[in-house]
Amino acid sequence: MYQSYGETLSHIKARIDDFEPEVGIILGTGLGGLAKEIEVVHQLMYAHIPNFPVSTVEFHSGKLIFGSLNGRKVVAMQGRLHYYEGYSMQEITFPVRIMKLLGISKLFVSNAAGSLNHEIKKGDLMFIEDHINLLPDSPLRGSNNEQFGPRFPDMSEPYNKKLLSQAYEIAKRHKIRVHKGVYVSAPGPSLETRAEYRYMRLIGGDVVGMSTVPEVIVANHMGLPVFAVSVVTDEGFHEDLQPVSLEEIVAVAAAAEPNMTLILKELIALR
Repeated sequence: MYQSYGETLSHIKARIDDFEPEVGIILGTGLGGLAKEIEVVHQLMYAHIPNFPVSTVEFHSGKLIFGSLNGRKVVAMQGRLHYYEGYSMQEITFPVRIMKLLGISKLFVSNAAGSLNHEIKKGDLMFIEDHINLLPDSPLRGSNNEQFGPRFPDMSEPYNKKLLSQAYEIAKRHKIRVHKGVYVSAPGPSLETRAEYRYMRLIGGDVVGMSTVPEVIVANHMGLPVFAVSVVTDEGFHEDLQPVSLEEIVAVAAAAEPNMTLILKELIALR
């Protein structure tokens, strides 16, 4: 795997004309619209990058986008990878390591999630303050490369407090309803049962999704400050839980996306 990083890095650098991104962005399900705000300089399809996993999820386009966003040079993953697609944790987090090696100093992550908390409604935004990892593996399992980070990385502040505070002030200024809370990461791809939703709420979760945590672990391992936001697309706290489809999730995410995009654009511009 370590040899693969060098090969992938060389391939990308040869195609982006010395472009040096400052910020990395991972766009979740139904949340690719932020990419339209980027003044694109280069686009690389995942399928054309050596060793790069290819997103298999419907609505995920699978492109690495290089360009400018609100005055900052960015690299954005339009389409992320999930454990349920069959990839290993190392494969899922491979792009995060590549973005760090390309030079990013901050990572911004978005996802679609289901609410576990009666106070957090469909269509709301939640800034992630902490997480609970219910995934069955760790991206750090196996031999450790000290050049990337320590064997036992600290996770007392997985989401950067300064970025959280700045994001909250931006939302407040624009009168955007936001929450702060705990994200639970589950393997998927099946959505949760009523009992599972209750369990996740009892152990301290506010929303649940199927991503984000592996990337955040690796970012912390490499010393990258992280900001993450969930767009709440469904509600799992109802006793008469109703079926929900991917199309519904994507539609709700798209409706809430403009507020998320506004916050991220202003937050990314801050030094």
